[in-house]
Amino acid sequence: MSTPRRYQFDNPLPAPRQPQQPVVYQPEPLGAPAAYDQQPVFVQHIHQAPPDRTVQRVALGAGAGGGAVVAGVYFGPLLVAALSSMAISLAVVALVVVVSAWGVVTVVRSIGGPEGKNAAQTLRRKG
Repeated sequence: MSTPRRYQFDNPLPAPRQPQQPVVYQPEPLGAPAAYDQQPVFVQHIHQAPPDRTVQRVALGAGAGGGAVVAGVYFGPLLVAALSSMAISLAVVALVVVVSAWGVVTVVRSIGGPEGKNAAQTLRRKG
């Protein structure tokens, strides 16, 4: 009867292994090229990044740091929002100017009589 093992190191040493031979790559000759009855069809997928990511990918590919990516992510939509807001404001101002001019011409025609009509026509030709 053997004594119980007290420690992990009481195990006998493993038997030495035979060294393995290194694996040598031996290329095999390629087969003959396939003969096609028809011209082969090549399917080529062209992927395009969505517009909002293009600037970020260019910044990363150009070696720019994370600051350029953050600027593209943060200031891109901010710039679009600011330009849209300015365009809407200018459109409202233009609408107010057009309505005001139309109102002035209408009032001058109705109140001024024949002289008002002549003045409205003169104003219309100049404007």
